[in-house]
Amino acid sequence: MSTQEQKVAIITGASQGIGAGLVAAYRGLGYAVVATSRSITQPEDPEILAVQGDIADPGTADRVVDTAIGKFGRLDTLVNNAGIFVAKPFTDYTDDDLATYLGINLAGFFQVTRRAVPHLLAHGGGHIVSITTSLVDHANSSVPSVLASLTKGGLQSATKSLAIEYAGRGLRVNAVSPGVIRTPMHAPETHEAMAALHPVGRLGEISDITDAVVYLENAPFVTGEILHVDGGQSAGH
Repeated sequence: MSTQEQKVAIITGASQGIGAGLVAAYRGLGYAVVATSRSITQPEDPEILAVQGDIADPGTADRVVDTAIGKFGRLDTLVNNAGIFVAKPFTDYTDDDLATYLGINLAGFFQVTRRAVPHLLAHGGGHIVSITTSLVDHANSSVPSVLASLTKGGLQSATKSLAIEYAGRGLRVNAVSPGVIRTPMHAPETHEAMAALHPVGRLGEISDITDAVVYLENAPFVTGEILHVDGGQSAGH
């Protein structure tokens, strides 16, 4: 098991796609990782601890943070990757849709981040990174997604607010704002149309996002940044 000197990261939404890529990226940096999602299973790597649970449930946040501290003795980074995205016309969204979005995208962020901050500060600060969506900054008539913008836009604003609140205490807070990334969330037959949404003409890859998070992890003068990794979407089309 890890030593007290080894850095430790919590990664939410970690079972597949970007989340699984982030787990591998942080292991590559030498971190121990507490990985959580509803369906995650324990890998063979003893430096990765899997915690099953719904991130919208405050009890999951308790177990995730308690696991990091109980097993590894410290916490250095929190990556809020868990999220939901469903594009549909505004008036087609239901009360259940709203509750789901608020639970995963906002309450999930709030519950685990609030519990993590005291432990991050205990080791001199550390880093919080949240994954949002470039649609917050460039609404697109072909991708109606008000609930994504409502909730992920809140995360981007919270990122800046937390960054300033804790800037003097060594805790950096950033976000990565992706375009459409090639993950299991998107069926292969949709890839060509989705690639056309980006000025560079292709989908993003999971490595594009993990590389951006690793950059932020290793950028001690960067905080309060919303890093767009979106093939130019936020600049225009």
